[in-house]
Amino acid sequence: MDTTFARLTLLVMAGLLGPLLAAGNRPLAPMVVGELAAGAILGRTGFDVLNVNAQPFPFMFSMGFAMLMLTAGTHVDFASPGFRQGIARGWLAQVVVIAAAIPLGWGIDATFGVGQPTLLAVLLAGSSAAVVFPIIEERRLKGSHILLLTSWIALADATTVLVMPLTLVGAGAIPKALGGDVAIIALAIAALVLAERVRPRPLALTLRRRSRKRGWGLQVRLAILLLVGLAAVAERTGGSSLVAGFAAGAVMARLREPGRLAKQISGLANGFFVPAFLVLLGATLNLRGLATSPSAAALALTMAGTVILIHLAGAFVGSRTDRLALGLSASGQLGLPAAAASLGLASGAISPTVAAAIVGAGCLTLVAAAIGSALLASETPPPSPTPGTPTTADGSAVQSAPQATVPVAPKTA
Repeated sequence: MDTTFARLTLLVMAGLLGPLLAAGNRPLAPMVVGELAAGAILGRTGFDVLNVNAQPFPFMFSMGFAMLMLTAGTHVDFASPGFRQGIARGWLAQVVVIAAAIPLGWGIDATFGVGQPTLLAVLLAGSSAAVVFPIIEERRLKGSHILLLTSWIALADATTVLVMPLTLVGAGAIPKALGGDVAIIALAIAALVLAERVRPRPLALTLRRRSRKRGWGLQVRLAILLLVGLAAVAERTGGSSLVAGFAAGAVMARLREPGRLAKQISGLANGFFVPAFLVLLGATLNLRGLATSPSAAALALTMAGTVILIHLAGAFVGSRTDRLALGLSASGQLGLPAAAASLGLASGAISPTVAAAIVGAGCLTLVAAAIGSALLASETPPPSPTPGTPTTADGSAVQSAPQATVPVAPKTA
């Protein structure tokens, strides 16, 4: 029976393909690729049993898109010491990327007849904090070159997120859309200032403490309120929900919310809404076009190859060391191609085949980012053992067996 919960069951089951393919020491494919593939199998490309227009899928699609950009924004803290240390060379690297992306984007558009040269240029210049930052944290990568990488990606993410939606509206609608984005940013800054003033107050501290003890989830509710509030402003003013989600995430990053809240938001987003969005996006795309249209497949390969090359050029100019690894890592893209495909299809600015090529190119860049992060990890020396710690032949610390603990009986009066 085609009911609401039956549709949701199918959607959640399809999203499980992503973790299954990404499991193991040698993942078969990045998780996002599995989720998009599941949607493609059930959608237009495959059996066409997933109707993206049926309720509640339109809401899931919009909310999942906003949550995707929220998680991307939480990885960007413009006030962090690391960002400030790498900002100069990060700007230099991004300027090189932008200078190369503009003519190459127009050239690719002229070659393949997409009709969106500015959009292609913005996509070429993008990077993805949601891809690279978790890898840096997981592998505990450190050093001046990592500070450069994080600053560079933060700049690329922020600038392309602001500009990309403007490329998909008509010239006459740009002032209105730009005004909406300015309003979203202004409200996000106001929310940040208000939160910083209210948080130290006794009442706020009491509410947060009671929320933790009684399981209210108060901070999660406020974070979602900020997200949907900014998205509502985007709807009313002509701004972009992409900017709204990213701005809400950046506010959370600036407030440096505790790890508990970050895990709750991540669980809500990555456990439900973002996989739902990616599955529905895959169902919307016409991936058959990549198989039946050599030009569409060539567009995807050309876009991915160009992204990698110009980011390698940016790393060559901006860094003195680890240029290959940094350039490959910075070329990884996730949210931006998915957002461009979603917004482009909704507005009719691009065809499903072109949208599939854009997403396919983004998936190919994930391979480059994985190789780059592996190179960075291999070039990062292991932590130095403390004096007196026995070492192995390669200089790493010997891992001793854990000592058994003896329970101590409590003292009685």
